[in-house]
Amino acid sequence: MRGLSVAEPILALCLAVAPCLGAQQAAPASKQEPAAQPAKSEVVTPAKAMAALPASVDPHSYILGSDDVISVRVWREADLSGTMTVRPDGKVTMPLINEVKAAGLTPAQLGEQIAAALAKFVNNPQVEVSVEAVRSTRYFIAGMINRPGAYPLATPTTIFEALTMAGGFQEFANKKNIMIIRGDKRLKFNWNEVVKGKNLSQNVLLENGDHIVVQ
Repeated sequence: MRGLSVAEPILALCLAVAPCLGAQQAAPASKQEPAAQPAKSEVVTPAKAMAALPASVDPHSYILGSDDVISVRVWREADLSGTMTVRPDGKVTMPLINEVKAAGLTPAQLGEQIAAALAKFVNNPQVEVSVEAVRSTRYFIAGMINRPGAYPLATPTTIFEALTMAGGFQEFANKKNIMIIRGDKRLKFNWNEVVKGKNLSQNVLLENGDHIVVQ
């Protein structure tokens, strides 16, 4: 046998290492994480606002109006139960008793009226009326706010609470000169003062149809 030259071991070592180097070079470069994008302001449509409605509306104080969505449950009478919308004429239609006036009543009062009408057909009817979506009373927020849009006025709500529920202010918003448009009236609201506990009388309760404008 002939002896190995000095060059042959070096050549063998190179051949063994080459595939590893090639695999490293062929491996795809790790993907760079995309840069975080600034959050976009979310526009709250009436449908989204309804979805964010508190789980319960006080059945003894809230006054029903047209377009409100209600749920009527008659104990042990599934055929008489269901979800319905208060019509523009203020009425709802129920099996057996046909039309019932709902607008202007609280859910509790409407439940009593339905129960009284059903008593002619059902023995001791137990009726519960709840509000699924408030659409008859709303307020609106526009301008430099994070979530502008229409919101249900299901419970007494102050301007401060409304602005908080709308996600706070966008950058450069003028918090000192917020305007509430109420018919032909123009009310001023200074967020900075109220936060500091000053001039709290300006933090009035909202009314149906109010428009809050943040400049």
